[in-house]
Amino acid sequence: MQYRTLGRTGIKVSPYCLGAMMFGKLANPDHDDCIQIVHKALDFGINFIDTADRYSAGESEEIVGKALKGRRDRIVLATKVHGPMGDDPNMQGNSRRWITSAVEGSLRRLQTDYIDLYQIHRPAPDTDIEETLSVLTDLMRAGKVRAIGSSTFPVSEIVEAQWVAERRGLGRFRTEQPPYSILDRGIERDMLPTCQRYGMGVLVWSPLSKGMLTGRYRKGQPLPDSLRVKVFPKQMSDERSLDAIEQLIPIAQGAGLSLTHMALGFVMAHPAVTSAILGPRTQQQLDDLLAGAEVRLSDDVLDQIDQVVPPGADIGVNEANYQPPAVKQASLRRRPIAERKAA
Repeated sequence: MQYRTLGRTGIKVSPYCLGAMMFGKLANPDHDDCIQIVHKALDFGINFIDTADRYSAGESEEIVGKALKGRRDRIVLATKVHGPMGDDPNMQGNSRRWITSAVEGSLRRLQTDYIDLYQIHRPAPDTDIEETLSVLTDLMRAGKVRAIGSSTFPVSEIVEAQWVAERRGLGRFRTEQPPYSILDRGIERDMLPTCQRYGMGVLVWSPLSKGMLTGRYRKGQPLPDSLRVKVFPKQMSDERSLDAIEQLIPIAQGAGLSLTHMALGFVMAHPAVTSAILGPRTQQQLDDLLAGAEVRLSDDVLDQIDQVVPPGADIGVNEANYQPPAVKQASLRRRPIAERKAA
């Protein structure tokens, strides 16, 4: 395993990061099986694990905590905060009030004294970024957090966070965790160059585009009975994505690869990417993912992929991606009716 430096933190991590979103009632409620998945990944040489407090309402963190008993010191452990953890409106978000409480819950569930990488899971437009960076800085000074990062932040907010950190003498985001795959290449335009400019590590999620790049989803064929189809129905049946997959499969076959391994090789080929997050639900899925760890795509294969999905293009639907208020709320992109009539 050739380890990479996580941004400019000096921390060495494996090119594959084990994602624990599927652990718990959301997908795999068998704790013993999930623990075996973790151990298999660690035995393979993966030293990087990513979870979040909201995954299965904390159950994922509990499973990871149990799995790391006796091995914690050799693992780079990442978790996230932001999503709702109860009915109380203050049990979510990026405020000092919530983060101060949420980190204690994560530490308890993970059975550890510190978190190597504590990430803000999504932006919070109602919270000043200085408020968030201030409490994260305090957690680092207290030794509860080693480094901090963002997840699925717009480029403008990443830059603002860097500026605020510099002006106020606060800890700065050392990593970003964006979606990236052959079907989701929009971050190549400015996100990845921006992360490189600020020396940020990049942990990409959904490198298989929610499983669409496994070859299980084909044009003209019934959709498989899967959790992904139930949770992301638009994405898993998107015609543009399915059309691209039909063109990508022959490229993979010509290179002697499965579509899955070509997809993973693609994201790992970008110089800004530190690690790709793998999110297996079963041991069999993990075995298949790890089998492609040594895949290195040639320029010819990458050129062929570019012909199907142009660099910097998002051709499909990503229902899990962050949608800023300016896109979600019509009132923010439409003048009042009275003004429109007057014009």
